[in-house]
Amino acid sequence: MRILKSCIFPVATYGCETWTLTKKDVEKIDAFEMKCYRKILRIPWTAKRTNQSILQELGMKERQLLKNIQQLKLKYFGHVVRHNNLEKLCLEGAVEGRRGRGRPRRRWTQDISNWLGFSVREASILAQDRDGFRSAVWEATSYKDPP
Repeated sequence: MRILKSCIFPVATYGCETWTLTKKDVEKIDAFEMKCYRKILRIPWTAKRTNQSILQELGMKERQLLKNIQQLKLKYFGHVVRHNNLEKLCLEGAVEGRRGRGRPRRRWTQDISNWLGFSVREASILAQDRDGFRSAVWEATSYKDPP
């Protein structure tokens, strides 16, 4: 399990701070994580075992990889917003011209606002206070017991 967390997951999530996660991407990440856990426990994919039973056998409440990605992405957002550099200009800047036809593409900032529960502007104001933003990130990515 330590090898998985120290060698496999960091390689799989390299550069995840810049990813724009769609619903399909989240499903693929969850499937990859469960596949790794099944390999560790030597459970074939044909075995009729629920994901919850596998997580319980490992002593885990829920999957960790997506929570780790969320935490890294939110920390990167706070880092970018606190500095005045090109990355912040790209994040806040408006592109001139007309938008192309079709459905608008998913934006990187939409993940941030969905996970934190408030707008990007409010999140960038909160990010100026490091301790307050750190607690907001912890609250957004902490394990919550189901109702």
